[in-house]
Amino acid sequence: MTQPDANPDNLPPILAPAGNPARKTQMRGIALLLMAIVIFSMMDATAKYLGESYPPAQIVWARFVGNLVIVAVILGPRLPRTLVSTRPGLQLARGLAHIASSGLFFTSLQFIGLADATAIMDINPVLITLGAAVFLGESIGLRRILGIGAALVGALIIIRPGAGVFHPAGVLPLIGAFTYAAGAILTRLTREDSTATSILWSALVGSILASLVVPFFWQPIDPRHIWAFVLLGLLGAVSQALLIRAFALAEASAIAPFGYTGLIWAGFWGWLVWGAIPDVWTVIGALIIVLAGIYVWMREARAMKRVA
Repeated sequence: MTQPDANPDNLPPILAPAGNPARKTQMRGIALLLMAIVIFSMMDATAKYLGESYPPAQIVWARFVGNLVIVAVILGPRLPRTLVSTRPGLQLARGLAHIASSGLFFTSLQFIGLADATAIMDINPVLITLGAAVFLGESIGLRRILGIGAALVGALIIIRPGAGVFHPAGVLPLIGAFTYAAGAILTRLTREDSTATSILWSALVGSILASLVVPFFWQPIDPRHIWAFVLLGLLGAVSQALLIRAFALAEASAIAPFGYTGLIWAGFWGWLVWGAIPDVWTVIGALIIVLAGIYVWMREARAMKRVA
């Protein structure tokens, strides 16, 4: 007997059909996600700009401390009870994963282009699929395994180890994608906690660790750059809030692929600010990563719809 998912056309649609009330909510979620991605890309561009004058540790510190300050102001008197977690050990591990991915990504921006680093980092969705299968026992078929392999090939095409254009820093966002995926897996394991609790823990853990490290790398801040440090924290907090709201309005299965629009914005900021234009191999590698990611997402989303 033919399996029901053998033909993708037989699977339920991922987006709600036109006229369905859920469609309007999903479209709002997509709009908020697109806004979040634009602001995230602006934060990354700001980090790259600051990286021309300051060490990555100082930039990571500004990103997390700025986020913590804004979250603390928003929570106000609710902060102490929001900090209470049912899984503090896992929340600590999440915080470590998040600061690791930020540190690796921001460090890479000092040596390679914004579009290159973003494209390599964008293999994280397929790594989350792999991690969920390995650590959470979620099912994964041959087609999704092939999709994951294709995304890794796309990343290697951009990095090009052994080629004359290879830069060791290209490996940093690749490692960062793994740590980001680890953080996402840990997030699934801390679902008993509220979203506010998880955000607060990430900001707090990142701020504490960065504050312990930054004195060894600190450079006096030029008054002309204060705006960029403030902007970095502000953009990080706003984009995070928009992202959370987007996923609260619409299912991840309906809006996740729009996250790949970050590649377009990374290329745009890289061209506008630094005059950098991705070469043909970077474009090919990025396309492979995006297509592989969307393919894996479609298999997962439709399988979830079928089960539901």
